[in-house]
Amino acid sequence: MSEQLDVSFPGGKRVHVRIRDFEIATDQSLKAGGDASAPEPFDLFLASMVACAGIYALNFCQSRKLSTEGLGLSMLWDRDAKRPLQSQARLQLKLPDAFPAKYREGILRAMDLCAVKKQIESAPEVVSEILD
Repeated sequence: MSEQLDVSFPGGKRVHVRIRDFEIATDQSLKAGGDASAPEPFDLFLASMVACAGIYALNFCQSRKLSTEGLGLSMLWDRDAKRPLQSQARLQLKLPDAFPAKYREGILRAMDLCAVKKQIESAPEVVSEILD
């Protein structure tokens, strides 16, 4: 199964991506010569990881009819300044006050099923080519 994403360049350092019926805007920071009008591409990468884990946590609760009031998720991104590709994403889940203890490990296992995490763990081959 293939999926095509198309990129447009609307000006400045902005790059937009069309995926299905959605357009995702990106820009660069002021420091990098952009207008800071949208997240940088790497920001979207980070956001996709935590959003994916979040939907798995939400689905876990909803499928068990557990309250999600007070459910929260944060991600800390730590990058080694000397070796930038050596990094760690720490997902920090805040459970609702009345969350049953018997589900604590289960919701973490559910978050580990995140498709973005799985894809990162099995890094895709990325091929660049010029179309004639």
